[in-house]
Amino acid sequence: MTRYRSPQRGFTMLEVLVALLILMIGLLGLAGLLVTTQQGEVEAYQRKQAAVLLQDMVDRLLANNKNAGAAGICYAFTTDAAGGTPFLGTGNAVDAVPATGCTGGTPAQNTRGLADLQAWNNALLGTSEVKGTAQVGAIIDARGCITTTVSEIYTISVAWRGLQPTVAPPAAYTCGLGQYTDEKLRRVISVTIRIAKLTA
Repeated sequence: MTRYRSPQRGFTMLEVLVALLILMIGLLGLAGLLVTTQQGEVEAYQRKQAAVLLQDMVDRLLANNKNAGAAGICYAFTTDAAGGTPFLGTGNAVDAVPATGCTGGTPAQNTRGLADLQAWNNALLGTSEVKGTAQVGAIIDARGCITTTVSEIYTISVAWRGLQPTVAPPAAYTCGLGQYTDEKLRRVISVTIRIAKLTA
């Protein structure tokens, strides 16, 4: 009489190791995708915050348009347009105001212009949100520039440092030029506005 032996069932050690290897490759790919996604989220957040800072200064300038229309003495503080200096934000002290000859309007308008620049500097530095003693409410290395070449026409720019190198901004966008380790890390958004000439 021969005894019937059932075939063995289950996985061999080699099959288990191959399955684990495939699983690990998949998990590593997923982890890389997660890192890329988080970097994309931070970049998008910084771009949105830069747009908010840009719009903030546009609104401030338009709200004080009688002073802004007077040859831009208060607001156009970036005198070296080719080099993008001076700038507000990173590298400046809290409550700093660039040296301007703010005399184009009434004393109240001139005071408001300087207060606008001071508030914008503080917003670029992120002073509204503090953790311990560190200011954490800003985008990375935020800098702001305002230039004018023709009376009543302003170019307002916000520059910041991205997380990964991409493409250097076009030559026309000089805000923050040379302030980052690599120009491919520099991000800039800019808008040009015209102030209406007011006679009264």
